[in-house]
Amino acid sequence: MTKKKVAMQLPRRADVANLEEKYSLELEALAPIADIVEVESPTAEAFAEGASDCDGVITSWGLRIDEAIISKLEKCKVIGLASVGVDMVDVEACTEAGIVVTNCPDTFIEEVADHAMMLLLSMIRRTKEQNIMAAENEWSKGRPQLNHTSRLMGQTLGLLSFGNVARCVAARAKPFGLRVIAYDPYVSELEVASHGVEPVSKDELLARSDYISVHSPDNAETRHSLNADAFAGMKDGVIIVNTARGPIIKEVDLIAALNSGKVQGAGLDVLEQEPPDPQNPLLFMPNVVVTPHVASASTRMRPMARRRAGREVSLVLQGKWPMSAVNPTVLPKTPLERWQPYPMMRGPNR
Repeated sequence: MTKKKVAMQLPRRADVANLEEKYSLELEALAPIADIVEVESPTAEAFAEGASDCDGVITSWGLRIDEAIISKLEKCKVIGLASVGVDMVDVEACTEAGIVVTNCPDTFIEEVADHAMMLLLSMIRRTKEQNIMAAENEWSKGRPQLNHTSRLMGQTLGLLSFGNVARCVAARAKPFGLRVIAYDPYVSELEVASHGVEPVSKDELLARSDYISVHSPDNAETRHSLNADAFAGMKDGVIIVNTARGPIIKEVDLIAALNSGKVQGAGLDVLEQEPPDPQNPLLFMPNVVVTPHVASASTRMRPMARRRAGREVSLVLQGKWPMSAVNPTVLPKTPLERWQPYPMMRGPNR
């Protein structure tokens, strides 16, 4: 049997020349049916040329695979993302081309939920500001500041979207005595309520929440959805946490809300531009904590994501439906076989 070819967008571990060693985790599932081909991607044209005769692609970093590239992937049946987010691929163009897109929606949800809670607690207890006071020998200022800070018990946490990560955040928040509400137009009220969370409208979530944690995907519907109008509908002194995608928040409006006091503080693992402009005001504000898009990171995360991406691509190249299709509507239009038992398909984890 002639082996298929899977394009790896960027080389991993440049110090390792042996592809079997370098991509050992992806090859656990792929080795019997496909070889991995490293494709450099300094430009879209270079990547498209290098991957044009490949049966699949694995990526989660680097060059965005847009419509122009997709149109030149003549043999490609599947693009596997070793990540939760799918914004680095034009999913609509893939669907039009009959290419299945897969992701890893349940690989590192616990890590992201932990990070969201860390940022939330840090902002509530104003850790960055307190650390600055301690470092500047301003011990007398710390307690008066926190004397005006509400305790967690009885406060309301609003979750924007109610996917896998948000559900784990809800489970972590309840032992602190927080009331948890959620808005997600794509999840039924019964499903939200089954997790002990109150389903609400978006306007109600903005108006009632003392703290808001963002878990939405980045798409045309959500981009800049937290803007000046949204901040105006929030409580004074609200705290914002974002471990989802940076473009969901319009940063210029967030900065204005922080400066006015409308937003008390923000914990951000993601920004509109990454890496950010070194002069981005959010990096220097005492009431903002920024981490460099690391919420999913742990010793377990990368190996599991690489294995999962390899398994998903392997399934498609064997003629079977993947476990997690981002664009499931394309599946019935392909010759792929639906295998049993088949878990419920999930889209991008939010």
